[in-house]
Amino acid sequence: MPASGPDASPAAPRPPLDFDSLRLLRASPRRARRKNDSNVTMETLCHSPAVPLYGFMLDDYNNTECRMKEKKVLGSLFYLCSCSSEEECNNVIYFTEEKPTLSIPMVTAISLLPPLVIAVMVILAFYRYRVIRQKKLNEEWKKKKKRKHDCSDGCAIMTDDDQSDISSTVANNINHNLELLPIELDLQVGKGRFASVYKAKLKQSTAEQFETVAVKIFSYEEYASWKNEKDIFSDINLKHENILHFLTAEERKVDKQYWIITAYHALGNLQEYLTHHILSWDDLCYLGGSFARALAHLHSDHTPCGRPKVPIVHRDIKSSNILVKNDLTCCLCDFGLALRLDLSLSVDDLANSGQVGTARYMAPEVLESRINLENIESFKQSDVYSLALVLWEITSRCSAIGDVKDYVPPFGSKVGEHPCVESMKDSVVRDRGRPEIPNSWQKHEGLQLICSTITESWDHDPEARLTAQCVAERFSEIDQMDKLSQRSCSEEKISEDCSVSDDK
Repeated sequence: MPASGPDASPAAPRPPLDFDSLRLLRASPRRARRKNDSNVTMETLCHSPAVPLYGFMLDDYNNTECRMKEKKVLGSLFYLCSCSSEEECNNVIYFTEEKPTLSIPMVTAISLLPPLVIAVMVILAFYRYRVIRQKKLNEEWKKKKKRKHDCSDGCAIMTDDDQSDISSTVANNINHNLELLPIELDLQVGKGRFASVYKAKLKQSTAEQFETVAVKIFSYEEYASWKNEKDIFSDINLKHENILHFLTAEERKVDKQYWIITAYHALGNLQEYLTHHILSWDDLCYLGGSFARALAHLHSDHTPCGRPKVPIVHRDIKSSNILVKNDLTCCLCDFGLALRLDLSLSVDDLANSGQVGTARYMAPEVLESRINLENIESFKQSDVYSLALVLWEITSRCSAIGDVKDYVPPFGSKVGEHPCVESMKDSVVRDRGRPEIPNSWQKHEGLQLICSTITESWDHDPEARLTAQCVAERFSEIDQMDKLSQRSCSEEKISEDCSVSDDK
């Protein structure tokens, strides 16, 4: 039966209902509401969902609530709802608005929005990490302070070089970087048999900031020398304040080059420094003592704190392979010919190492190719011979000896500018020649001990030579002697001042 509201107008005619469908119709009550100008008509009836009502199919007849939906009718507002329930489900009606449909572009944009937001967040987080990390590195690089690393037994070893232009903190970070470093070569500062050395700029986060480094460049043909030096430098136990700081090694495939990047020292190598400078007694002690400590560390089978270490022999000790730091101490460099004295090496392995080094600085047994391969100490003894020649060079330029002559390399012009092995064999092996030690060098108490150290270290018999550790200890004794002498002088001066005051 139709039901109308207070403002109801006569109901629109309905299709006739047959008796057979009456049961179905009563089970599906429908309600319609029409607004025409100021008139509102509401109608309630039972209707078959299979038959259109006012031209509309009843698509919500399974609802348990009667929710009105607006239908498009010309000239009036028309709402229709349908429901099915045991009770009068259309006693209460609800008016709801249909949700607008979304267009394909809008759906696409909404779908892509979450991953885009995530991607932006990831990029921002990565950028922030890089900026903060670079800022932290820059702060550490500028500290230029000596650092110490604790060892297992509680003592510490020095692993930083406060006189270089780049700290070991940088080295530790750069050393594990798999990407090529942003380096700009500046000028060539040295050239050897296997490689050339350049002063270079290691760029930082901004174009204006950079660190000065040294780059040693090998050609593809010198791969073996590059690899050997890289492997030596990669030994963590090699780190020492008097060993050149290693940053990283790179293969530059585009340029067909191999690079070794290290700290840069503006004063250059020891030979150049001695050529242009006359040394004081203190300078001699700084340079000689630090060089001896570097070689002693290289030869040692343990670190200063007792950790086991594989001994290394340099095999090309000379003044041009030693750098001078800003505090006038030395650091040893150029390990292209160095050899790790691993206990696993056989006599054949040692024999295959060959006759290497610079002829002017070769020990007699190296010149004759008669090193005792049964004893790995023989290689260390050859290094000590070369050390003695370098100490002679340093001493020859010290003002404490009296009249200082121009710099000359060991053996001077007697063997020529670039002597060959045969020429040196005649001078060193056959004639037992050594650089001259004038009598004037013996007048200084400290120089007497240094001269004695030199002659004992270049003895013709390898077994009779001092060890590098012994040479380092000799310089420590000289340092103690100087401190005692200074203390004595101070006490004498105080005593004299007191005597003058008493006389007054």
